[in-house]
Amino acid sequence: MAVSLTVLKEATSETRVAATPETVKKMSAMGISVTVEAGAGAASGFSDAAYKKAGANLTKAVSAALKKSDVVMGVRAPSAANVKAMKANAVLIATLNPYQNAAQVKSYAAAKIQAMSMELMPRITRAQSMDVLSSQSNLSGYKAVLDATHEYGRALPMMMTAAGTVPAARIFVMGAGVAGLQAIATAKRLGAIVSATDVRRAAAEQVESLGGTFVMVEADEDDSGETAGGYAKEMSADYKKRQAALVTEHIAKQDIVICTALIPGRPAPELVTKKMLEGMKPGSVLVDLAVEQGGNCRLSKMGKVSEHKGVKLVAHENVPGRLAGNASELYSRNLFNFLDAFYNKDKKSLALDWEDEIIAGIGLTQNGSIVHPALVTKPAAKADKKKPAAKKKPAAKKAPAKKVAAKKKPAAKKPAAKKAAAKGAK
Repeated sequence: MAVSLTVLKEATSETRVAATPETVKKMSAMGISVTVEAGAGAASGFSDAAYKKAGANLTKAVSAALKKSDVVMGVRAPSAANVKAMKANAVLIATLNPYQNAAQVKSYAAAKIQAMSMELMPRITRAQSMDVLSSQSNLSGYKAVLDATHEYGRALPMMMTAAGTVPAARIFVMGAGVAGLQAIATAKRLGAIVSATDVRRAAAEQVESLGGTFVMVEADEDDSGETAGGYAKEMSADYKKRQAALVTEHIAKQDIVICTALIPGRPAPELVTKKMLEGMKPGSVLVDLAVEQGGNCRLSKMGKVSEHKGVKLVAHENVPGRLAGNASELYSRNLFNFLDAFYNKDKKSLALDWEDEIIAGIGLTQNGSIVHPALVTKPAAKADKKKPAAKKKPAAKKAPAKKVAAKKKPAAKKPAAKKAAAKGAK
């Protein structure tokens, strides 16, 4: 029996879609029966007619479709109603943001859904084509420069005219991950003078290869600044203090600052303090790409362009969604590549191997339980196991034996006295 798959329509705040006519056509060719919720691709520029032409069935009654679907695809976490409508053991593939949505993760387990959170994809060679963070961050970095340029109100490149010279704008990128590197490349193409910083030493070469200047304090000894998975990690208090001093001095000379720093599973680190922001030039711009996780500048207001003492703070939500067509194309290919990797073409069935590094990395729930290592609450269980060991305090009952040893101290005092006499003799 063919695998049935449903593509959900997102909430109004999300412009992207989990499958495009291109990927629907590929899935249909594999023998998968695809159902698309009516209007799912409208905000990304994909019509219902295009999906139908690609081989999809269209439905307005998505709940009925979900009851029969083996696989459900989305961009964001599905609504509670959609979760309840899914059949047991269905595979949910989306960006589920599990660290901030613990209650939703529990609901997936309660519904006995196999939930796959695509943003947790391990950074290994085999999974590169499935990495939704990279594909979406790339667009975010590009769009951040365009948004900053729009708000800046001045030209980026140096221009020499008969009326005088227009100086090149100075842009400082904080965080040289995928978004940061694309921001550097875009700003350089537009003619700006670009500098960047990152806690990872390895980022220096990447920044310089794009024509940027790398700004970094001396790192902690034997600390590369990155996790085993290649992500930036939180640094020591001493490092943060030294970095803050350097950034305060450097940021005051910049026209545009683009913040891109995120730490998986944790709130965004504060990179630009109120004092730093107030040290920036009037008319300068700060773009905060980390605002949905708390922001790299705490004065950023999510979803708004605000101003603080002459400095504009740009903090749009869902920046990839501001390029919905491209973002959907890349995201849908990521999901298709994942599906394709675990699809048995001979049996025409989805075969998820929970021992596989990819599934183990993104799988949240299975068989009614939360299974992801970072989400499993083991402390209570460990405490219970240790309690019996703690009760085994017969060792304390052996105190009488120690007392016996203590009674022998008079005999031990004699040699001590002799040693004292010997010391006196010396």
